[in-house]
Amino acid sequence: MNYWLVKQEPSAYSWEQLVKDGGTFWDGVRNYQARNNLQAMKKGDLVLFYHSVVGKEIKGIAKVTKEAYPDPTSDDSNWVVVDLKPAKAFNKSVTLEEIKANSKLKDIALIKQSRLSVMPLKEVEFKTLLKMGDTPYSGR
Repeated sequence: MNYWLVKQEPSAYSWEQLVKDGGTFWDGVRNYQARNNLQAMKKGDLVLFYHSVVGKEIKGIAKVTKEAYPDPTSDDSNWVVVDLKPAKAFNKSVTLEEIKANSKLKDIALIKQSRLSVMPLKEVEFKTLLKMGDTPYSGR
C-alpha cells in the first residue's frame, strides 16, 4: 500500500463535500509531477485530504477506488484523474503549523514542495500524521 496527500481549497471542494458526495474523481491537476503521482496511485492506497489556503489542515483519510484514467474535464489526454472515497474523518485536524513543528515531518513534501497538489507520503509520515490527528486507522 502507498500513502498520499492531496490538497484542495475548501471553497473549491472540501472534505465535507467529499463526505456528502460519498466519493469523487480527483480532477483539475495540471502539473506534471502531480499527474505522475496520480498515475502511481493504486486501488486501496490511502490519501490524506488537506485543506489549502483556508484552514491549512488535514481533515481526513480517503481511499483510492479507481486508478488513473483520462480526466473527463480536459480535452488533453496528458491529464488523468483517480476516484477517491472518504474513509475516515480525522478526530482532530492537523494544521500546517503543527506539521512544520514536528521533526519527524521535516522532509514531508507538503513543506518541501508546498505548491504540489498531489504528493507521496512515507509510511512513517502517514502514521505520524494519524497520531497527531488522534485518528487510529487500520486501512480497511
